[in-house]
Amino acid sequence: MSGPDRLATLTHRDADWAGLRVLVAGLGVSGFAAADALLERGAHVLVVDAQEPAGGSVLAERARILEILGADLRHGEDAVSGLPGQPLDLVVTSPGWRPDQPLLAAAAAAGVPVWGEVELAWRMRPATGAAPWLTVTGTNGKTTTVQMLTAMLRAAGLRATSAGNVGTPLLEVVMDPDPYDVVAVELSSFQLHWSHSIVPRASACLNIAPDHVDWHGSLEEYARAKGKVYAGTEVACVYNVQDPATRRLVEEADVREGCRAVGFTLGTPGLSEVGLVEDVLADRAFVAERATSAAELGTLEDLRGGPDAPPPAPHLLANALAAAALARAHGVPPAAVRQGLRDFVPEPHRIADAGVVRGVRWVDDSKATNPHAAAASLAAYEHVVWVAGGLLKGADVEDLVAGAAGRLRGVVLIGRDRAALAQALSRHAPDVPVVEVSRTDTGAMDAVVEQSLALAHEGDVVLLAPAAASMDMFANYGARGDAFCEAVRRLGRE
Repeated sequence: MSGPDRLATLTHRDADWAGLRVLVAGLGVSGFAAADALLERGAHVLVVDAQEPAGGSVLAERARILEILGADLRHGEDAVSGLPGQPLDLVVTSPGWRPDQPLLAAAAAAGVPVWGEVELAWRMRPATGAAPWLTVTGTNGKTTTVQMLTAMLRAAGLRATSAGNVGTPLLEVVMDPDPYDVVAVELSSFQLHWSHSIVPRASACLNIAPDHVDWHGSLEEYARAKGKVYAGTEVACVYNVQDPATRRLVEEADVREGCRAVGFTLGTPGLSEVGLVEDVLADRAFVAERATSAAELGTLEDLRGGPDAPPPAPHLLANALAAAALARAHGVPPAAVRQGLRDFVPEPHRIADAGVVRGVRWVDDSKATNPHAAAASLAAYEHVVWVAGGLLKGADVEDLVAGAAGRLRGVVLIGRDRAALAQALSRHAPDVPVVEVSRTDTGAMDAVVEQSLALAHEGDVVLLAPAAASMDMFANYGARGDAFCEAVRRLGRE
């Protein structure tokens, strides 16, 4: 048996993988995991990567290990410019490789199937007793939601972990000798594009906003990739009541018989929804008498992280409700959902409280690297001095600025593309004072903090929510957030 017929039989790790001729595209974390798993199953593996591994580098170490295991490795631009001169049954690609990349385009033209690492991981699960997947995608909020969900699952006594786009390759999780009970899976639009046969226990798309359009070719294709998260879902497709695009994706999805649509909302929940009743997170989807009653899943106090912490931002609350819906779809009791909310610790640079200095609250949301994320962050505060700017990557900021104008006490702009933000502010918020910091050296954040303090009134929030990537000034968004917090600490010591 060969070709598509053979691939159709590869639905679990104990299937006949031996002798399968596979090209693995990319030697990153996911590519290494894919090659390792395939070699273990007896496949013939060729790994290609455009980058030549430097001596002593992580890439070189991965290459050395795979060569010992029996892989063939080829490096350099020629290695990724087209298909090799040998028969192939399958290409497994790293998620960041675009469909128009020459090697992948050649595979498509030659009729060679292309899977992503996530697709391979699904097919590498055990034949029986495999841990169900609870899958999450969306333009923003994926990681926070998946980590909240994991906390809820663990509070219910389940051996659970988060994996996928959140950091740990799914192949590492499914091949773990100590099996998990359930996996919370974060999926990017790239990963979903290359996935074909995943059957989640429950799934969620948190929101849809323009992002990665250059990779997908259009907003419609980007949304279509996100919608694949719902395909095949068994129990519940969770959607955002405030984002009708997510409901449309559910309506268009081909799901298992009996699968339900469950909404999450920041308002009072209707039937088959989870939402907010005053300060209570309420479930009217997974209770027997949902027509007349609801289950209490927690309160805002459970989510805020302590009596001295600020109230949870609206998008953090939305993430909590989505996570709760997924947990409830998996049978997690309300008490464990509440405990999960209490146990959850946000990752750095996601609406992170940097303290109160000189009567002003400072908030680090450096992870807000696109306009949609920045808009959600700004909506959490009544009076804001906004620190914004960086690499906009062609993103449109008109709606962002227009929507935030009424909250802005002042704006401090940084980064290469700050002029686009300045122009939008002049159109939509002409009375708001704007300061541009042109410095790009390591001391730039001290100037940003000083200018922000000058614009703020007592009780205001200074919010770093750049709406842009960081690489024009910093190694990554984490380094940008660290620089902001360190500058705030220095201000507090003056």
